[in-house]
Amino acid sequence: MTLLPSIGRELSNPPSDGISNLRFSNSSDHLLVSSWDKSVRLYDANADSMRGEFKHGGAVLDCCFHDESSGFSACADHKVRRIDFNAGKEDILGMHDEPVRCVEYSYAAGQVITGSWDRTIKCWDPRAASGPERSQIGTYKQPERVNSLSLVGNHLVVATAGRHVNIYDLRNMAQPEQRRESSLKYQTRCVRCYPNGTGYALSSVEGRVSMEFFDLSEAAQAKKYAFKCHRKSEDGRDIVYPVNAIAFHPIYGTFATGGCDGFVNVWDGNNKKRLYQYSKYPTSIAALSFSRDGGLLAVASSYTFEEGDKPHEPDAIFVRNVNEIEVKPKPKVYPNPPA
Repeated sequence: MTLLPSIGRELSNPPSDGISNLRFSNSSDHLLVSSWDKSVRLYDANADSMRGEFKHGGAVLDCCFHDESSGFSACADHKVRRIDFNAGKEDILGMHDEPVRCVEYSYAAGQVITGSWDRTIKCWDPRAASGPERSQIGTYKQPERVNSLSLVGNHLVVATAGRHVNIYDLRNMAQPEQRRESSLKYQTRCVRCYPNGTGYALSSVEGRVSMEFFDLSEAAQAKKYAFKCHRKSEDGRDIVYPVNAIAFHPIYGTFATGGCDGFVNVWDGNNKKRLYQYSKYPTSIAALSFSRDGGLLAVASSYTFEEGDKPHEPDAIFVRNVNEIEVKPKPKVYPNPPA
């Protein structure tokens, strides 16, 4: 383990190709990591040990936990798998017609939700016997290829190519509750729901994040806004970087963003302020995840090929201890009234 205090501890045995996602467990400091090297790996982030690894038939584009030693994977070989690290076994839940881009597990509904480049969302029952006919609950057509999914409670937010955003209630998937267009002018990279269930943050390839609300009332919609981030000025012109990752702090509701500029920024969305910027990482930030108590932040420093194939720093996972000052909203200071 390499200790770099400014950017965190570097985990041993990282994937050998691009990191597509990483996620902390809801019940421990286990970290699940998917990669273009066709692997899904389980790490103990505190002990810096790899607990297990599965190799799939193609690049693994996403992963999520079921419990602290099992989870689900979304693969470019079109398959959705359930993986159990304790038993060392995997099942195929089912298939899409194209690569599977996203996977989420809903604790509220007890279902696995996958999004694919075949322009569909599929819901699966992981308790059913293995095999797509038995485990698939439904298929729901999307306007374009699915780029990102996020869940909070019974809300499912689906972001697709073409800047479409569909919002579903998992209890009634027949139609989206709302069909929206992204407030941002460019392709969506990531969508993540607010932990308090009132809306979602959405990032684009053009160095912006928009803050959105589910409630369609005029008062709620008046609160939405977008802001620029992950940019720099050079010789009088703006250089703009894709914002690949958003992760909400589970306690404070503040959030981190990671960009192709190699920076991680922490934001207070309610007060429209940047709270912190960590030291620059070796290459693009591909994914971010806070641990269940918000005490750790996992950072995937992994080139995302935004500038094509070129020499780049090795793919790496850093785990940093989070100080409260970096993530806690600062109270508003009101001027003293005149005497």
